[in-house]
Amino acid sequence: MPRLPQSPAEKGKKPVLVSACLLGRSCRYDQGHNHDRALERELDARGERAVPFCPEEEGGLGTPRPPAWIESGDAQAVLDGQTRMVTEEGADVTEGFLAGARGALACCSENGISKAYLKERSPSCGVAATCVGGSPVHGPGVTARFLARAGIEVSGVEGRRR
Repeated sequence: MPRLPQSPAEKGKKPVLVSACLLGRSCRYDQGHNHDRALERELDARGERAVPFCPEEEGGLGTPRPPAWIESGDAQAVLDGQTRMVTEEGADVTEGFLAGARGALACCSENGISKAYLKERSPSCGVAATCVGGSPVHGPGVTARFLARAGIEVSGVEGRRR
């Protein structure tokens, strides 16, 4: 992913990675979004510039797509090749999730990003909560874990605040 251009209003603002669905992009598995206007105001107040990113689309999983989750274990086990990412029908989508995580880190590197705001409860972006075996659990998703392991500060955002 190439370095993203900045508008004159964005000059001097620190770039941060933001789950694209939090910025209103309809990239959720069900073609929905989690637009969080409060997050946009918070970023502006902190002098941060949102760089939108959807790891699942980046990984080639498309929109819409079947719901997916960590089969068993946790995100670290996915990254270590010990478990898979699967759809509700059991299809293996691990490589798409890993490609999305690698794309997120590349975007951070290319844009000088050291912080990410990611959508909670996502199998990719969840920071404190994700899904394992189809059920919500405490722990990060694949992209959140991958970024944190690389030294990117990750913060979870639930979304849809006004």
